[in-house]
Amino acid sequence: MAERAPKRLDAAALREYALRVLSGRAYSVGELRQKLAGRAAHAADIAPLIARLKEAGYLDDQKYAESFSNSRLENQGFGKMRVLRELRQRRVAPSVAERAAAATYRGTDEAQLVEDFLRRKFRATPLAAYLAEPRHLASAYRKLRLAGFGASASLGVLKRFAREPELLDSLEEMEDGLPDASGRDPSSGEPLE
Repeated sequence: MAERAPKRLDAAALREYALRVLSGRAYSVGELRQKLAGRAAHAADIAPLIARLKEAGYLDDQKYAESFSNSRLENQGFGKMRVLRELRQRRVAPSVAERAAAATYRGTDEAQLVEDFLRRKFRATPLAAYLAEPRHLASAYRKLRLAGFGASASLGVLKRFAREPELLDSLEEMEDGLPDASGRDPSSGEPLE
C-alpha cells in the first residue's frame, strides 16, 4: 500500500501546523524550514512565517544550540565533537553551533568527562578490570570517539587503565594526520573540503 502525500497547507494552516510542531519540541530554524517545505502549498509562505516565529521568540538558533549543548553534556555526558556533529545534523549554522558548544564546554575537564562516560558505559564490570583486557581497549576507544571525545583525552584515560598501554600507541599513530571528529585538519584547524 502506497503512502499518501501529506495535505498541502495554505498560509494560515501552515502557521497552525508550525505552532503545533513547536509545541512538541524545540526546532532549529533550518529544521523547521525543512519541515514546513514538505507541507506548504506555496513555498513563498515559509519565509514570512519563519520571520514571524523568530520575532515572537518561538525560534532562536542560539538559545536552541545552547540548550541542546547543555542537555547533551549534563544528561548524556557526550563530548564537544558529538554535540557539534548533532547540531550540524539539526541544521544549525556552524558558527552558532561552535559558540554554543564552546560556552557549554568551557571549563570542563575532558579527561574527567571521558572517565565518567566509561564508568557509565561499563558499569556492570569494574572499569579497570574491563580495560585491562587488550581486546576491550579498541572497542572502548571507538565508543569514546563516537561519543565526541578528542583522541588525546580518550587515549590518555585509556592508558591509565590499560595493562599494556603501549598497545594504544598504534591507535594514537593512526589518529595522527587524520581529520578530527569536527572535520577539521588537525595540523591547521582549517575545515576539510
